[in-house]
Amino acid sequence: MVKPDYDGGSLLNLMATICSALGLPASPYAPLAPDRGLDAAALAASRHIVLLVVDGLGDDILARHAPDSTLARHQVGSLTSVFPSTTASAIPTFLTGLPPQAHGLTGWHMWFEEINQILAVLPLTPRGAPPAAWMPACVDLPAKLFNHAPLSQSLAGRTWSVVPRDLIESSFNRFHSAGAQRIGYQGTAGLFAAIEACVAEAAKVDTGGRPTYIHAYYPVLDSLMHEVGTRDDRVAKRLAKLDAEFAACRQRLAGSGATFLVTADHGFIDAPPEHLIDLDRHPELAALLSRPLCGERRVAYAYVEHNRQLDFETYVKRNLSHACQILPSQDFLAAGWLGPGPAHPRLPSRVGDFVIFMKDDWAIKDWMPGEKHYDQRGVHGGASEAEMRIPLIQAPCL
Repeated sequence: MVKPDYDGGSLLNLMATICSALGLPASPYAPLAPDRGLDAAALAASRHIVLLVVDGLGDDILARHAPDSTLARHQVGSLTSVFPSTTASAIPTFLTGLPPQAHGLTGWHMWFEEINQILAVLPLTPRGAPPAAWMPACVDLPAKLFNHAPLSQSLAGRTWSVVPRDLIESSFNRFHSAGAQRIGYQGTAGLFAAIEACVAEAAKVDTGGRPTYIHAYYPVLDSLMHEVGTRDDRVAKRLAKLDAEFAACRQRLAGSGATFLVTADHGFIDAPPEHLIDLDRHPELAALLSRPLCGERRVAYAYVEHNRQLDFETYVKRNLSHACQILPSQDFLAAGWLGPGPAHPRLPSRVGDFVIFMKDDWAIKDWMPGEKHYDQRGVHGGASEAEMRIPLIQAPCL
């Protein structure tokens, strides 16, 4: 298993280096180590820093599908993601500069004890059938569930957030882009047109010599690989389209003083249907749980009925040891998987009693009443090399 390198080789440390380049107060977390390849001095000398997060673009995906691309030619090194290796935990790190240990967002599905509900954290919707009045109510959830401040608040007046139009007004995005000018886009060409428009606006801002900051997010590759897996030709074609638009954008921004940093939130693996542990087929195990599984298909948090922990451990070891291993959640936290430093006050409640690490290409899933069943040909969230390793790309617009 690959643990996050929070000492200088993870996306957490990338954010510490970016914060330094932007002239923000020193991060309590280590900057990127020099051997990671980033030219921190050149970054700090940029007029505009553009961080492009390509959801799902792991090291393995870039090397397999686009080894001769403009993106690959400007790769200066590799990083680890945070853990879990998932958008729900990594994107908050990009937006706050905090590890999951501190921001407390531990996976796609999370138990929030403060509202007695399991939510998908990015759309802030409950598992199963949501109550009729849910969507108006979820506008107020960020203030109840998030105790951190976004980096954009400290950069107000010199920062932009570029996200797809269908995400721009989400409660999660509005909270985490507070202080930024929010720009929605549609399509790959629209992404880079929006970035260029932001650079043009940023050039008009008097920042006192400090760089401006543009955070851009591209989710299409991730959505595609969940649907078709990592080896489908459509993945290579989508990545080629992204690369061509990226190269053209750099040419148009030549001389602007902008520097692109491109990375990902996580990588990907393929998920054979025959390697899915469906709890519908393990009713004895499901009966030991006090609430549905949380987390991810590749790393799940099990909340076990009172005084049934030994039964849970015994069942998993006897019946599922070929597919997973389990770790008491208190040991998981003590081992530093979620990061260094002070912990979110509700963190223990958000990782259950046991953490289920899936082996090889195995996954695990349960279903709630009213929840739509769906397949995923590609998955992430686990601790494999392919899920944890992400590229670090630095491309100045000279």
